Amino acid sequence: MELVIGEKLLCKMSIRTSCFLVIVLLGMLGRQPINAQQPIAASTRPFEPVEELQYEAEFNRSLIRGLNIADFKFRSSRTPNVEKANGSKPVSLVFRADVASKGFFTRLFNLKFHEQVESTVDAETLTLQKTTIHDEQGKRVRETETTYDRAKGKMAWTRRDPNNPSAEPNKALVDFSGQLQDILSAIYFIRTQPLHLGKSFEVFIGDGGKVYRVRVQVLEKKKMKTVLGRVTAFRVEPDLFGPDSLIDDEKGQFTLWITADDRHIPVTARIKTDYGTFDVKLKKAIYN
Repeated sequence: MELVIGEKLLCKMSIRTSCFLVIVLLGMLGRQPINAQQPIAASTRPFEPVEELQYEAEFNRSLIRGLNIADFKFRSSRTPNVEKANGSKPVSLVFRADVASKGFFTRLFNLKFHEQVESTVDAETLTLQKTTIHDEQGKRVRETETTYDRAKGKMAWTRRDPNNPSAEPNKALVDFSGQLQDILSAIYFIRTQPLHLGKSFEVFIGDGGKVYRVRVQVLEKKKMKTVLGRVTAFRVEPDLFGPDSLIDDEKGQFTLWITADDRHIPVTARIKTDYGTFDVKLKKAIYN
């Protein structure tokens, strides 16, 4: 029973189990809101023109060791927008994440989940424009759309049940100021920024119709063995667990290792809970 509850926790966190750890690194840029209107040099965008990162999640508890439970895939690509009146053709970046349960764990406990997240951002500034989420947990399905109007400081969030189209959708209109990221776009934004050891910061994350303030600590820098070979990586620990936090559980710890080179690739993450430990590790990186 406890293992089932633990899987539900992973399902609840879904994309968050690998994304939030990187997102909170945005705080390294400082406590003040970031100016999202400044162009980001193409040379600092290592995920262009196309990049795909593939991860595998394992569960460990007592006698259960190395149980593969989910696959994570992250993909970035460019897409043209509608041509403007002046003839210019602005370009957006589209980030996609796909998380799906797998293998023996799904068959043993008859628990299946699949979540797809898509974030659209301005290609020059990585300013967030739109987020869509398709979330399946067994027979339960939810469709979520969030739009961001930075000029007006408004985040509009809507969640629908496609299995019950006549039901009134849940909605929220939230005020925000400064730089706001979602659970996916921030991963790519932070990879364009310099990292610093020994500091703690705060970052604002829009998720589920709310805006959260998250504190992160950058605690260590060391060499480690990964699928990319031996790399130097930063260890960071964000405060994600607790009342009014992104994950409203009293106990838990997140740790992430992200490469210290110009690529800033998240190579592994660990989530410790009362139910057990979840390890998310990079298995493949593909570039086009």
